[in-house]
Amino acid sequence: MRQAIHHLHVSTRTRGLVEISAQVRAFVREQRIATGLLTLFCRHTSASLLIQENADPSVRRDLERYFETIAPEDPQRYEHDTEGPDDMPAHLRTALTHTQLSIPVEHGHPVLGTWQGVYLFEHRSEAHTRDVVLHLIGE
Repeated sequence: MRQAIHHLHVSTRTRGLVEISAQVRAFVREQRIATGLLTLFCRHTSASLLIQENADPSVRRDLERYFETIAPEDPQRYEHDTEGPDDMPAHLRTALTHTQLSIPVEHGHPVLGTWQGVYLFEHRSEAHTRDVVLHLIGE
């Protein structure tokens, strides 16, 4: 059994989905592990990870609009605003999504569906550099 770990630094410009599928595939390919399990972990409380449709960009726009309605930026709603008015809505959006994903690896590739992509979901309005840890175990 072998394992590898890598920190993927993802730059975001604003709130929204950033596809990281290509970087994830490249990491798996470089490890030369044929069968295993890839774990991705986002080290932040105001960003998350998603596996989502990557063919039609309207899906991403709809997701972003939906999260704006269920966790709106409204200073009247929240007590916590230490880092600004988008801080608490970002924490709520992260609580409703995932900070960790597990993806099987088969024949040296992540097992994703035809229309699936891996995304970092930035929940803050300002630009950030996010750290996503990739851990692959297998043989």
